[in-house]
Amino acid sequence: MKNMWKLVAVLLAASMPTITAINLTVTDPASIKSVAATIAHGMMSYYTGNVTNTPATIGVLPPPYYWWESGAMWGAMMDYYHFTKDSSYNAVLTQALLSQLGPEYDFMVPLHQKDEGNDDQAFWGFAAMSAAEKDYPQPTIGKYSWVQLVENLWNTQVRRWDTTTCGGGLRWQIFDFNNGYTYKNTVSNGAFFQLSARLARFTGNQTYVDWANKSYDWAVNLGLITPDYHVYDGSDILKNCSDQNKVIWTYNAGIYLYGSAMMYNYTNGSALWETRTQGFFNATANFFSPYDNATNIMYEPACETVHTCNVDQFSFKGYLSRFMWATTLIAPFTKSATTQLLTASAKAAAVACSGPSDGVTCGEHWYYGGYDGKWGAGQQMSALETIQGLLIAGTTPPLHSGQVHLMSTPVSSTASVPKSTASPSPTKRSAAENNTALNKSYLIALFITTLFRSILVEAGFTT
Repeated sequence: MKNMWKLVAVLLAASMPTITAINLTVTDPASIKSVAATIAHGMMSYYTGNVTNTPATIGVLPPPYYWWESGAMWGAMMDYYHFTKDSSYNAVLTQALLSQLGPEYDFMVPLHQKDEGNDDQAFWGFAAMSAAEKDYPQPTIGKYSWVQLVENLWNTQVRRWDTTTCGGGLRWQIFDFNNGYTYKNTVSNGAFFQLSARLARFTGNQTYVDWANKSYDWAVNLGLITPDYHVYDGSDILKNCSDQNKVIWTYNAGIYLYGSAMMYNYTNGSALWETRTQGFFNATANFFSPYDNATNIMYEPACETVHTCNVDQFSFKGYLSRFMWATTLIAPFTKSATTQLLTASAKAAAVACSGPSDGVTCGEHWYYGGYDGKWGAGQQMSALETIQGLLIAGTTPPLHSGQVHLMSTPVSSTASVPKSTASPSPTKRSAAENNTALNKSYLIALFITTLFRSILVEAGFTT
């Protein structure tokens, strides 16, 4: 009987899939690019809108992801191209951004009225603004450049600045039939502040400078930004914004950090904006080192350690990483400390990208020392932004209007997601299989591992 168990153990060991894992060398650009390619491919496997090729699917992730996170993903892919120079996804990226311009070329999309708030719209604006600042090939449809598209978006938001309640500010929602219309959230107002600051630096237009100052001061006066630069979630109009929702999220901190850094850079290093940039940077300490044995590893304190993060929140760390890395280019005094924090986080994120069924699927908890079974586009995006940012020293800082090329290149309306050229290569999943394949693979792997260990014990190989 014992010999039979030994034989079964050997056969099971032989049949177990080869588990690959991401091997990141943080000082080697080739290694970083290879890892970024692997993670980007894993993230892009969640997107199949260009395959189905309908107005309802082009440019957007399928449920359970909301419209805004698609815009965030394209922003991450804009960064990916900028950092790695891998143009494999550019046709898909361009097609996606242009598909969501809306009839007025302002990222107001009638098809998404029920899930487009001011913050959602702004995340598409972040991607377009990055395209302008990175001299990405100009749009191939309409008469607008990337920065003009962002200006169109900005003009819709400045018209929605609501002085009838709480002394100003943007509401969370654009339309009164959506939940959250009576809430003024920080991410909407912080995004408006950041876009104002970036437009100010890019164009030199004083109007954007004025609104960056105005929107920032409004948030401070309302108590959404504390004296020590922590950023609260928002405030309720029905209470006349008399108190604040004091939940603190990584992405709000990152948004205000980068907006302040933009103003610091635009004002040629003013002491005021240096103090603010440093203040927001110091406040990011709240998002690192959750435990004594997890020094400098990023986490989402509002939900991660208690296992309550939702689909949206899985991606939040990615935006903090994005904006912290970007800040180092325009406010260099943050570079050393940022590099120390995000290098440790990148190493931990790479270790967490070891999940089934491909061995390179990214998880949520980077401080676990391995994959935690929490997979999704947001987890891929958070790891990607943190790791690809290691290449930032070899990139160009955001450009000004006089430095970009006003030219366009053709884009195919049927562009497909390319296969990864990195090694190892994740398994490509269909949309229908996307959510079930990894979960089934994880459960199967867990079952086989448990069974295998039991057999080894029975066979006398271990105790």
